[in-house]
Amino acid sequence: MSLTTSPGEPGTARTGLRARREGGPLRVVESELVDYAEAIAAMEAMVRDRQAGAVDDTLWVLSHPRTYTVGRRTPPEERPDPAHGIPVVEVRRGGKLTYHSPEQIVGYPVLKLADPRDVVGLLRDIEVLLVGVLGELGIAAERRDTPPGSPLLTGVWTAEGRKIVSLGMHISRGVSAHGFSMDVDADPAPWTWAVPCGMPDVEMTSVCRERERRGLAPVTQAEVRRLIVDAWRREA
Repeated sequence: MSLTTSPGEPGTARTGLRARREGGPLRVVESELVDYAEAIAAMEAMVRDRQAGAVDDTLWVLSHPRTYTVGRRTPPEERPDPAHGIPVVEVRRGGKLTYHSPEQIVGYPVLKLADPRDVVGLLRDIEVLLVGVLGELGIAAERRDTPPGSPLLTGVWTAEGRKIVSLGMHISRGVSAHGFSMDVDADPAPWTWAVPCGMPDVEMTSVCRERERRGLAPVTQAEVRRLIVDAWRREA
C-alpha cells in the first residue's frame, strides 16, 4: 500500500466544515486500490495518532476491491446472498449496508472535532461539500433531512431522487473515522443483491450514469478525485 501525502491549503475564515475541526492544517493522503481490512487497520492507526496529537487532521482518499460493509444495525434480511462471492465485513460506523468497488472513490476524514457531540453537523457539512463537487460535474444534487420514523437519508441524492453518495461516520475520543463513498462508473448490479442503506426501494447511481442522462461525456476517476480533493482543501 503506497500513500501520497500533501498538505492542505491554510484557510482564514472558520466556517462550515472548517469550523467543525479543532483547528490546524489538513493533510491529504492519496492511495489507489487498498484491501478493505488493510485500509481499516491503517485508518484506525491514523485515528490513534490524531488522538495523541502526533499527526494533523487527515483526509485519506482511496478505493477498495469489491466489498460489502455492514453497520451495526444491519439485519440479516438486508445482507447479500453469499453466492455472489463478494466479502461482507462488519464495521463500527453508523449506517447500514453499503458496497465498495474499484470504480468508486472513498474518503476517510480523520478529524479532531471542535465539538465531538456534533456528529450530525459534521455529516451535514460533508454532504454539502459533496453536493458542490457534483454540481461541478454537471449533476444537480442535494442533501436530505430524515423525517421522524423514516430510514436515515444521510448521504447525497440527485435531484431526481437517486442516491449517489453514501456516508457513515464513527467518533472515538473526539476524532472521526470512516467516511463517504461516491461511485464514478461502478457496475450497479451488486447494489441490487442486497438492501443498500436499509432502503429496499432506493436506486443507487454513479457519476457517469448521471452525466449520460444529462447528455454529458464520461469522466475519469482521476478527474472526480481531483475535484473532491480540491474541495476539501478549500472548505476544510
